Amino acid sequence: MPTTTLSELVDELLSGTRPLPILSAGIPVLRRPALPYEGQLAADQLDRLLTAMREAMHSAPGVGLAAPQIGVPLRLAVIEDPAEVTAEVREARGRVPQPYRVLVNPRYEPVGDGRAAFFEGCLSVPGWQAVVGRPDRIRLRGQDETGRELDEEFTGWPARIVQHETDHLDGVLYLDLAETRSLSSAEAVSDYWSQPTPATAAHSLGFPLPSATGATGATDDSGGTGATAP
Repeated sequence: MPTTTLSELVDELLSGTRPLPILSAGIPVLRRPALPYEGQLAADQLDRLLTAMREAMHSAPGVGLAAPQIGVPLRLAVIEDPAEVTAEVREARGRVPQPYRVLVNPRYEPVGDGRAAFFEGCLSVPGWQAVVGRPDRIRLRGQDETGRELDEEFTGWPARIVQHETDHLDGVLYLDLAETRSLSSAEAVSDYWSQPTPATAAHSLGFPLPSATGATGATDDSGGTGATAP
């Protein structure tokens, strides 16, 4: 009998391979807006799903994971970043530790005109990174896993992770927003473009960086940083 409900889909997923497999670009669920979470899952089922998502994020490893990346079309995401980087990278990218968080029905808006550009990767686009310019300060609204309302500001790398994972819930991949001339294999990024900002890559590969105020500058749910975050 085919799966007909989200609850059945999640039960089937949780009964399978662990860590949960992460879907790659080209699969339709990654390109469709996810459904608002409105209690479609029982409380214990939601807890088990979030635990499995966090496990998959750690295993990848990455710093964020959205439910569509494991085939669940709900507006749910988890983020967590130990930010184990050098002081130079921390300063250039605003990459500070981000504790484990659950985002339910998140949405964001820019705060101010500042923008930052860094190499970004994604667990659903393995092996590649590209430079993405994003607002460097955002306001996040939504709920957490308990239903508590969220209304807070994020800056620097945590803001990038939140944007990357929320974009997933709208069917958007970071490649849709990237400077296409910056697209590089993970090996090339490691060999040539591992500087704290992408200024050298921009000069050598021929792509622009943001001109608005704010830091310019790498991977989100990829941790190279996904969201392979951000």
